Amino acid sequence: MSAALAPLRHRPFRHLFIGTTANLLGNGVAPIALAFAVLDATGSVGSLGLVVGAHSLTSILFLLYGGVLADRLPRGPLLVGSSVVSAVSQAVTATVVLTHSAAIPLLMVLAAVNGASSSCYQPAAQALLPQTVPAESRRAALALSRIAGSSAMIIGASLGGVLVAAIGPGWGLAVDALSFALAAASFALVRLKTAPPPPSPGLVHELRVGWREFTSRTWVWVIVVAFCFLNAGFTASFTVLGPAVSDTTDIGRTGWGLAVAASSLGAVAGGVLSLSWRPRRAILTGCALMALTAMTPLLLALAPCTWLLVVANFVAGVGIEQAGVAWYSTLNEQIPEDRLARVYVYDDLGSYLALPLAQFAAGPAVLLLGLEATLYAAAALILLATLTMVATPSIRALTTGTGEPLPACEDPVPG
Repeated sequence: MSAALAPLRHRPFRHLFIGTTANLLGNGVAPIALAFAVLDATGSVGSLGLVVGAHSLTSILFLLYGGVLADRLPRGPLLVGSSVVSAVSQAVTATVVLTHSAAIPLLMVLAAVNGASSSCYQPAAQALLPQTVPAESRRAALALSRIAGSSAMIIGASLGGVLVAAIGPGWGLAVDALSFALAAASFALVRLKTAPPPPSPGLVHELRVGWREFTSRTWVWVIVVAFCFLNAGFTASFTVLGPAVSDTTDIGRTGWGLAVAASSLGAVAGGVLSLSWRPRRAILTGCALMALTAMTPLLLALAPCTWLLVVANFVAGVGIEQAGVAWYSTLNEQIPEDRLARVYVYDDLGSYLALPLAQFAAGPAVLLLGLEATLYAAAALILLATLTMVATPSIRALTTGTGEPLPACEDPVPG
């Protein structure tokens, strides 16, 4: 077996790999299905922002607690429980959509439940991966997992567009519920021998330790703060503004599904590239490539054309994957394993802090500024965040991820 596929020889990694891939397959369908379910029910961009914002808000509110749980409880069973809750919430959402009883307050509550369960899933899955393979296979395992996840998102987004156009958004949500159930079954088979954690001195102390690990490295917190703004512009474009544009132009629902799938296809290509291409300054390269994601809102404003969006999203997906592999492989190198989930939590909390605000504000912004101006504002956020990262000295000097580890809890350059 080649070095790239070597992680699959390890049984715990195989089951984690299958579970996360199944999860992402359904999650590729869900945003498209939910967006058009809300638009069908209300015709309101503001209502869509409320529903997707409710999911993001609870994801953020419960993240800190989810990270502590992921460092203190067995991560496999935690993934099972999180996936079961997500499966049930999405099954109920699919049912109310299919029975035409999808009131916006109810959809917000169900989205909030799903967001809360995902707050435990994300840090546990990220921190569990390094435990499932030997140290020398971790980068390959990360790249392989991300390639499979991106492939699943391609299939899911394409399937979502087809399902929504052909038989309605409710069935897309049902597929997402099934994917969570399959993921739970796979996670239940992950078996690892790990030493029990020492007695916890309390939630506040646990969070303080994670915060110290997070803030002691300048390159970490600068990137996370920048991604707070970058993700706000990018997510508002993909979850609220993009569906609104596609419903009023020749792009259509199937076309938007293809455009979303193209981003995941680019991520697959980027993941394959990352197996062989390891730039010396991988983090800097990845940060610079994030500027490519500004093409989506710019094209939606200037030239809403399906094939242009497909090409742009593919190219952006390649860049996103380079940034992702560089980021996670470096964190896995530098952060102690027993604190990794908490650092991931602060990463997720900072990176996604602005998401619910951006989603809630998208509708009012369109009413106040117009759809085109709102898309330009989203692109500007992305470009300014990218410029901030590439101009930061500690990021420009960072060469980890290429076999040159940094001392723990120190900046890569003075100051």
